[in-house]
Amino acid sequence: MTKTILFCATVDYHFKAFHLPYFKWFKQMGWKVHVAASGQLRLPYVDEKFSMPIQRSPFHSQNLAVYQKLKQLIETNEYDIIHCHTPVGGVLARLAARQARRKGTKVLYTAHGFHFCSGAPVKNWLLYYPIEKMLSSYTDCLITINEEDYARAKGLRKKNGMTEKIHGIGVDTERFQPVSQEEKQRLREKHGFNAGDFILIYPAELNANKNQQLLIEAAALLKDRIPGLRLVFAGEGAMEETYRSRAEQLGISRQVQFLGFCRDIHEVIQLSDVSVASSIREGLGMNVLEGMSAEKPAIATNNRGHREIIRDGENGFLVNIGDSAAFADRIDRLYQEPALRRTLGLEGRKTAEHYSEKRTVEEMAEIYSVYMGKKEKSV
Repeated sequence: MTKTILFCATVDYHFKAFHLPYFKWFKQMGWKVHVAASGQLRLPYVDEKFSMPIQRSPFHSQNLAVYQKLKQLIETNEYDIIHCHTPVGGVLARLAARQARRKGTKVLYTAHGFHFCSGAPVKNWLLYYPIEKMLSSYTDCLITINEEDYARAKGLRKKNGMTEKIHGIGVDTERFQPVSQEEKQRLREKHGFNAGDFILIYPAELNANKNQQLLIEAAALLKDRIPGLRLVFAGEGAMEETYRSRAEQLGISRQVQFLGFCRDIHEVIQLSDVSVASSIREGLGMNVLEGMSAEKPAIATNNRGHREIIRDGENGFLVNIGDSAAFADRIDRLYQEPALRRTLGLEGRKTAEHYSEKRTVEEMAEIYSVYMGKKEKSV
């Protein structure tokens, strides 16, 4: 009988962006792949997709109905493995799978960055830590992507279940590869940039946590020092109008560009000069790794995810959260020193190769293999 895995997340785009290689791997292993998430995207390598109107707020009333729907789905299909992602998707799926675990279904959860972390608000600890502590009892394997979360996860799970750490979710180092100067200029012409522009790229959702305001303020400090400065945001989000207004207030509307969702984000990264990231909280920093993979020097805020991949002064720069002056200083230094941009970019590429898609698929295959055998009753 063909075995089946269910992947669950809050939104289906999460799978399109990060998990298709794992779907493909399961298909190659002869398994069926089911997906449960909010959204209407068509995903490759998927046998069945179930639309679940999961809401990002854990307190949204609609999530109770989603829980019941998920529970029925899990009980009907008798999955061999359930792998859940994202905070709310992870909560609902693990709660809904409690009865199935007693019958032998294995439940895995990947924490892409705990909301309770060093420096997080007290309210995050009061809300999310007890929830994760409780849910760890319903999780056969808790997977983390940085050292801080890995240590925290082991503390959550003093008795049952495995705790693992992998190298993120995998960078496509073939897609995000360095290009020649000629190709860089061709891409600039294609996307409407000038040859002399000095381009900073930040592919991320426009929200409070990604903290694009820090970059806008840093760019404002440099508007008279760097001719052709361009701060490029690739992404959508609820804070777009707020950030547009802030750029206008600081007199740099012409230097800040909002591209929205980009299907060819690898090209926008390749045509840029520096990869920047200003997030307050980060699990790892895939956007930074994609820039590093393309040999772009990185400047990022000093949080647990960025610390995991950036060695300050060796393969990029780390800047304290909120310090726009220090961020501007690092940008200016890279503008003034092309040789340093080249050195940091080369080191960044070496770092990105440690987080390649090939490596993370191999790491996850090793974890999955533990749970792909004959079902056994969970304790």
